[in-house]
Amino acid sequence: MNTWEELKAACMDCRKCGLCETRTNLVFGTGNEKAEVLFIGEGPGENEDLQGEPFVGRGGQLLDKFLDAVDLDRKKNIYIANMVKCRPPKNRDPLPEEQDACIGWLREQVRLMHPKIIVCLGRISAQKLIDEDFKVTKQHGEFFEKKGVIMMGTFHPAALLRNPRQKPEAFEDFLKLQEKIKEVCSNTY
Repeated sequence: MNTWEELKAACMDCRKCGLCETRTNLVFGTGNEKAEVLFIGEGPGENEDLQGEPFVGRGGQLLDKFLDAVDLDRKKNIYIANMVKCRPPKNRDPLPEEQDACIGWLREQVRLMHPKIIVCLGRISAQKLIDEDFKVTKQHGEFFEKKGVIMMGTFHPAALLRNPRQKPEAFEDFLKLQEKIKEVCSNTY
């Protein structure tokens, strides 16, 4: 697939795993398709499934506040996607076989986008993309390089809602991200 439109159209028809049976909407992603910074969550929740857009519930509102604080905006200078494009039942973690069935769509998004920085929101995406032993509570805010892309894992916004004491640490991660963007990205700010 050579364009975002072709990729999205193909993804919308996906039946590679059982999650397609229970979805209301496939959640492809949102934002600037030419962005240098890509945020990747684990999978859509209930609000995302209903609206067809990632991070639109309470967690998404918190994410938007963090983004705004470092001059990032999902409509302007970043892109947001998920490991799996369909909601796992009862918001459970996506199973490894569901992640494997869906990872090709994310790889194609990355290929078309060529991000300089990928931010993994939460344990699931960080363990799949950075290191299978990634510990968010210990390694959040650290930068890694894989295949020429700078990667960072941080707390999932939903986890911060459950454990607000981690918000200051997460905010520090976003400040570090802002500095890294200024260092390596020429079109974000």
